[in-house]
Amino acid sequence: MALSFVIIGGGPGGHTAASHAAKLGADVTLIEREIVGGAANLWDCIPSKAMIATGSALNMIDKSEEMGLTDVKAHLDFDALRQRIVSIEDRLEHSVTSLLQSQGVRVLRGSGRMVGPHEVVADTAEGEITVHADAVLLATGSRPRIPEWAAPDGDRVLTTRDAYPPKELPDHLVVIGSGVTGVEFVSMFSSFGCAVTLIVSRQQVLPQKDPEVAAALETHFLDRGVRLYKGARAEGIERTDDGGVRILCDDGRVATGSHALLAIGSIPNSEGLGCDAAGVEVNAWGYLDNNHHLQTNVPHIYVAGDLSGRLPLSSVASMQGRKIAEHVMGLHTREHRHLDYDKAASAIFTEPEIADVGLAEADAFAEGRKIRVTKVPFSTTAKALINNAPRGFVKIVSDPATGVVLGGSIVGRHAAELISVIALAVTAGLNVEDIVDSLLVHPSLSEALAEAAD
Repeated sequence: MALSFVIIGGGPGGHTAASHAAKLGADVTLIEREIVGGAANLWDCIPSKAMIATGSALNMIDKSEEMGLTDVKAHLDFDALRQRIVSIEDRLEHSVTSLLQSQGVRVLRGSGRMVGPHEVVADTAEGEITVHADAVLLATGSRPRIPEWAAPDGDRVLTTRDAYPPKELPDHLVVIGSGVTGVEFVSMFSSFGCAVTLIVSRQQVLPQKDPEVAAALETHFLDRGVRLYKGARAEGIERTDDGGVRILCDDGRVATGSHALLAIGSIPNSEGLGCDAAGVEVNAWGYLDNNHHLQTNVPHIYVAGDLSGRLPLSSVASMQGRKIAEHVMGLHTREHRHLDYDKAASAIFTEPEIADVGLAEADAFAEGRKIRVTKVPFSTTAKALINNAPRGFVKIVSDPATGVVLGGSIVGRHAAELISVIALAVTAGLNVEDIVDSLLVHPSLSEALAEAAD
């Protein structure tokens, strides 16, 4: 009899685990209450990147005269953009659902909860459906964090999910939060022609990133006319008589605009899963503690994605789902490669794009670790000049004794694609000579990688 594997949550971690386990012979049931593919993915990540792509196209058109084109104009059709986003979401959900169904995965639309260690109930439109589970995966994701001093109304005070896209294009958007999500919104809406103010609680945007990378983005924001409130922490939002908003900061400064957007993190969706009934421990922050196999304190109950408290990236959640499916089906061995979260590549889809992987220069210096850092600006690369996109650079961090690539960061067009080369080098333990010796295309942006490695 096939092993019964029940998954609550159809995001990147959940649906990848379902697909992989089904291919390995499991009897899989996937329970999803909103959208197969994941709300955080298809309602957050995908719409934001679609909007950013439109903004990038507008920026290219604005600079088209520099490429020998004249009288090229474009007007943003907000309704058409909204329809495009919905079309992309629908197409991706249909693709994922069709794949799962073709593999024999039972998809139940509703909310899932455990009523015991091996019993899961799906609350569907047709009523309760109880499923026995030899193994369970909890992958219910997260939702935007809302502080006590803010009261989102979906009109003028927005959470991130109110803004993909918002009901109307803001005249002046005040973004609260300068992490990855916040800076993407700044880039996106400034490219649409909106005035933007960014409230930065520390002294640099992207406080967890390389200071040189953050400085490059700040310079670009200032060139676009973005106002930065550095060292200011928001502590209140008021609606004004003219229909706008006022954001009160702890240092006495006040930012005004037509709309405010909260981009200050997320909280895990661990409520209502029946963790107590199944004996699963939930920590003080709402995450489910887990080991290197993603097992909770109840060995046959696993966790993936944002709920795991690990690196909150869709790519990481997908790989977690794959590893969990293999573990559930007994395919792990002592040689089984566990996820190394320190080697996960990440990208920020601002203009210019930012991507990094592995050891950061600032972290190495903080640890007193000896490293070799090489940097090449895109302005010396033929393809970047051809593309009229010379802004940015490639930086590679390596071991000075062995030449092994330890990490790297890229600022510039297509950084999210280019970082894959450095990510492969970091994961495989390659050295800089392996990159230098690769016969790369000319002209191409990837030539900057080889130059930085040389």
